[in-house]
Amino acid sequence: MMKIGCHISVGKGFYKASQRASELNATAFQVFTKNPRALRPKKLNERDAQQGKNYCQENGIILVAHTPYITNLSTPKEDLHELTIRSIKEDLQIANAYGAVGAVVHCGKHVGKGEEYGRTRMVETLNKILADYEGDTKLLLENTAGQGSELGLTIRELAEIREATDYPEKIGFCFDTCHGFAAGIWSGSTFSELVDEMKTTGYLSHLVAIHFNDSKVPFNSRKDRHEKIGKGEIGAEALAKFLRCDDFQHLPIVLETPVEDEREYMDEIAYLHRLRQEK
Repeated sequence: MMKIGCHISVGKGFYKASQRASELNATAFQVFTKNPRALRPKKLNERDAQQGKNYCQENGIILVAHTPYITNLSTPKEDLHELTIRSIKEDLQIANAYGAVGAVVHCGKHVGKGEEYGRTRMVETLNKILADYEGDTKLLLENTAGQGSELGLTIRELAEIREATDYPEKIGFCFDTCHGFAAGIWSGSTFSELVDEMKTTGYLSHLVAIHFNDSKVPFNSRKDRHEKIGKGEIGAEALAKFLRCDDFQHLPIVLETPVEDEREYMDEIAYLHRLRQEK
């Protein structure tokens, strides 16, 4: 059975977030490892982590973790480079303690230094992050919408970045439907071509999670603006192809759609289950 869920606040602790997932009828969920807009270190509450991990295992819930937005794997600035490495190392340890299948990280931005520099720097940064990491949680590279100088728009580029590192076995992927649409790499009419490319590049074998979002902005707009399912430019019918595709049935599907209250996710999760059953 496909695991479907949403992003949940970890403000009251990871164990509470795990229980919240059950309340929302989520069989998968995502949490931030720490404040998404800061890189301040976070001390792990080991008891809370173990309680939450046990709860998820007992209830068949899959967890995906997400690292802070403001890291940059390709930064030319030495201070931010060191901070990014330290922060993501910590994120991986927290995610691993929670029992997450993966910790999502946004790809690098070359900030005017050029794509070749950006990719080389990104591989170098990933190598430093993963050199002494021995946990089970994989670091998941997320495809980007292509805003500004973002790297990692295409399936092929992401697969090549993973292969270029010294530790490809520690790296997986998280595919964001909104980002892919905004970057111009898929739409409803090209879904089968997207899946074919995932297969031929080897990307699909290392795909660990899907961020499931509609888009407020048009195809190939290069802007990252999430929308509720069926309310945006992608549309429910195109997105439902992910839910019905045999190649994705083993993956956690995580909503990151805009809500005023997490309780709204309960209805959206139910909607996704209905979409999945419709043929």
